[in-house]
Amino acid sequence: MKSILLITMLCFIFVADEIKAQVPLISHIFAADPSAHVWSNDENTLWIYASHDESGTNHHATMFDYHVFSTKDMVNYIDHGRILSIDDVDWAISHAWAIDAAYWKGKYYLIFCMRIRKNSEKFKIGIAVSNRPEGPFSNVGIVAGIDEGMDPSLFIDDEHPYLIWAHDRHCYIAELNDDLLSIKNETLTDITAGLVQLQEGPWLHKYNSKYYLSYPGLRDNEWPEVMYYSISDSPFGPYKSMGQYIPYFDGQSGSNHGSIVEFKNKWYAFYHSAHLSGDNEYTRNLMVSELEYNLDGTIKTIKPGAGETNKQSPIKCVIKIEAENGKSAGGKLDGIFVDTVQVEYSGSGYVTGFDQSEDFVEVLVQLANDAEYLLKIAYTAEKDTKIAVLNNKFMLNGGYGDWKDIILPKTDMIKILDISKIQLNSGDNKIRVMSKNGDLNIDYFLFIPINSVK
Repeated sequence: MKSILLITMLCFIFVADEIKAQVPLISHIFAADPSAHVWSNDENTLWIYASHDESGTNHHATMFDYHVFSTKDMVNYIDHGRILSIDDVDWAISHAWAIDAAYWKGKYYLIFCMRIRKNSEKFKIGIAVSNRPEGPFSNVGIVAGIDEGMDPSLFIDDEHPYLIWAHDRHCYIAELNDDLLSIKNETLTDITAGLVQLQEGPWLHKYNSKYYLSYPGLRDNEWPEVMYYSISDSPFGPYKSMGQYIPYFDGQSGSNHGSIVEFKNKWYAFYHSAHLSGDNEYTRNLMVSELEYNLDGTIKTIKPGAGETNKQSPIKCVIKIEAENGKSAGGKLDGIFVDTVQVEYSGSGYVTGFDQSEDFVEVLVQLANDAEYLLKIAYTAEKDTKIAVLNNKFMLNGGYGDWKDIILPKTDMIKILDISKIQLNSGDNKIRVMSKNGDLNIDYFLFIPINSVK
């Protein structure tokens, strides 16, 4: 089964010991705080877990959910949609801020922070779990042993899980117990010393047996943030400050937040900016630059070149929403169910059981700005099947009085069919598909930017 992907080019401009950045990585949605990973059981895919900025917002309190993106070649990207939201977390009320992820004992975990219901000023760190890297993730609970924390990250080293987090301009690390739901209290360590200008967002990676702790900090205690790093022989420190690796750049937001990862023998620094919106803080976009080390292990300075990036088209991304994810991904299943009998489906299954005319599957698509897309559906059907497609308030292929049936031709093997051009709006879009004359199996939905269709 072939996935429909978008081909775009990543351009890196090298100047002496400085590495200039490419265009914004993801352009169809406002996202920030990228946590990039290559899982040990699939070294051919890079995953980016990110927070989500609402369009038109003027405060971080409107951050309600998280997304995940994947690529196999740093050229073609997929947005897998919403993977966790405040609605899925019974103890939280607002502020779905930075996240991280880990592959641990055969499952995928999200570590996240949100403000709690009992005290809207306090952040707690939570854990969610999934059987698949693209989610969706189910809330497990609050990590015990931490009174308050922001911007958590997970670091697995020699089969030991560590949690790193920030609070009140201090940085802490502790080893987690096997279930990841509590810290080992005796390992709790304040590692702030050696992290100059620390503000938030710690990220730990390992290179040549050294531990690199990178984080956003304030220059002389003044905003905006820039990216710093420190090095140690142990995850518990002590750390030696090495200065900035991403200084201030034109087009950045008031905040920054990043991750560093190796993928196919190259190192990359992920971070965010405000190139797309021009806003200095509340509607941000993901960025990536290739990262290089000097012979002494220090990181070469990255200087994103806003002047160069503005001359190029933003990188585009295919949106792929698994039909079976339902409410957990912001959609809904009504009168139907999830099954796995059909072979070669993607994700964790497909939806079936459309035996009543009002049965439907609904998926959520989130965008930064209004845009036109081509909707494709992956499905099987025992006979030619009529469907109706509702885009928020409007039927595709006509108005309420004269809408036309859409026919899915009979197919025994999963087929990806062009359905229609579809106008999607800034913010949340609910796409609903209803069968009109019989059962069918729907595997997933693809949304392809019109300007990428040839």
